[in-house]
Amino acid sequence: MSEDNSPLEPFKRATTATMRALAENDELEVSFGKGAVSVRGNSVQVPLPNIGCTEQELNASRGIGDEVALRLRYHDASVHRHHVPKAGPAQEMFQWVEDARVASIGTLRMEGVAQNLDANLEAMCQQQAFDRITAESEAPLGVAVGLLVRQHLTGRDLPPSAENVVRFWRDYIEERAGDHISKLSETILDQKEFARNARDIMADLGLITELEDQPELDDNDQDTETVDENQEPDSEYAPEDVVLDDDAMGEEDADGESTTIEMDADMDMSELGAEADPEESPNAMTDEAGRIHVDVNYDAFSNEFDEVVRAEELCEPEELARLRALLDQQLLPLQHTTSKLANRLQRKLLAKQNRTWEFDLEEGILDAGRLAQVVVDPINPLAFKQEQEIKFRDTVVTMLIDSSGSMRGRSITIAAVCGDILGRTLERCSVRVEILGFTTRAWRGGQSREEWINAGKPANPGRLNDLRHIVYKAADDSWRRARRNLGLMMREELLKENIDGEALIWAHNRLVTRSEQRKVLMVISDGLPVDNSTLLVNASNYLEQHLKYAIDTIENHSDVELIAIGIGHDVTHHYRRAVTITDAEQLGGAITDQLAALFEEENNS
Repeated sequence: MSEDNSPLEPFKRATTATMRALAENDELEVSFGKGAVSVRGNSVQVPLPNIGCTEQELNASRGIGDEVALRLRYHDASVHRHHVPKAGPAQEMFQWVEDARVASIGTLRMEGVAQNLDANLEAMCQQQAFDRITAESEAPLGVAVGLLVRQHLTGRDLPPSAENVVRFWRDYIEERAGDHISKLSETILDQKEFARNARDIMADLGLITELEDQPELDDNDQDTETVDENQEPDSEYAPEDVVLDDDAMGEEDADGESTTIEMDADMDMSELGAEADPEESPNAMTDEAGRIHVDVNYDAFSNEFDEVVRAEELCEPEELARLRALLDQQLLPLQHTTSKLANRLQRKLLAKQNRTWEFDLEEGILDAGRLAQVVVDPINPLAFKQEQEIKFRDTVVTMLIDSSGSMRGRSITIAAVCGDILGRTLERCSVRVEILGFTTRAWRGGQSREEWINAGKPANPGRLNDLRHIVYKAADDSWRRARRNLGLMMREELLKENIDGEALIWAHNRLVTRSEQRKVLMVISDGLPVDNSTLLVNASNYLEQHLKYAIDTIENHSDVELIAIGIGHDVTHHYRRAVTITDAEQLGGAITDQLAALFEEENNS
């Protein structure tokens, strides 16, 4: 069947025409492919529905295109950057409220678009497991606010999965921020004024510590609806569905492969206010084994419900096998490229273990390459050579993967793929590898938060969520035994919030007590630590301060070599040795280059 005769061709033509009309851009280039939305200048790629899909699934696919087109027309990235909070729960809430504004404009104008957007919202909420939330602690407040704003703006009932999030927070939100939410409809077409009102809602909900005065836009920065084809817009739709290729994997020179980007969320502590003065932190403390103690300026309300758990304990064997098969499906189209990546890394590591020869010696093995000179001139003495072994230190590598909700989708898939590559490749090179993950047991607090509430909500309680640290592969486990565990990363309900500082200390303390001569800790994350329950009742930089303490202690008081790879987030402000990649598909190449660089002999010796 030719492409022109494909049953999806009418869908493509209708979607293209609709998107151009909604965006008011007849030159918009629309293409179709698998995976997430990609926006590049005047070109947009949206996913195709499966042949034989249900009407609901078809409407959801249409809704994706409608939402992209509405965003291109009604969302100004420069206005958004001027008003968005810098980090934490307020940033997430602001994004959901802005998404609600854009979607509501289309919903109020066209009933067909409204149905498509509702279908897309329901599909997205199901994908994030919002339909399975059973307690307030699992329902993210920022999402609930955005969905409730959308309901107020449109006057439409929310889809079932979205309503399941809002129902836990509706009374709380409307009691504190109902007046400001009601006023949003008056400014729905004025993004700048709408953003100011949205920040008022966040102040009503106690997120004032994360807000600061925003600079006014210059005349040149006013709302525009045109897109420069030569400029890549600051779109919330990240081009995540890009297949790993040779360029993305990174060649010998990593300079052209990984780029750092300035992110507003990465601020010095002076920019975050005086809630936690770094000068008050004590000197880094380690015990005799090199393990790091928790900072005295940081505490958890309760450690009783934290857990360190092996991956196979979180999932039934049959489900784990299914998830591993799902990961293998993701590996299939990348098999050729990942094999090249693994082979390149293996060559680099094995090259460090190769033997070399020392020539022009008076004894040893006869140098056959010099025999011709002896034949021509017998007076020349015989030359000998001696094989010399390069010192290659016994090494262990720990890969610590952010397993939070923001990694959902392409990012966690690529992290799992890279964990698979590292596990197989490093084992071949006699380098032990440990693969760990970190998240929390619940959304927005768990049993720790409930205990805090029962205790009367004392001030400055510290961390209020229950940690979940996952061992996908221990350093002493064989790859054959542990490979199935990596499939657990594909389980979306596993991914919740991220408390990086404690995870970093946990991974370090596991690593530092091992007997290997060289210890490497590689952290893969897509942003700063975020836990709504903790940040709502502590200083807004509480978790970030502890992460800085953990990093400083490892880098300056430990023999462990620390590397960080940030996905779409500049981590170079925090880590001494770090690389930032703008898209998740560059992760494999970044890991390869960073590891290969580490195995260079110090000072070229």
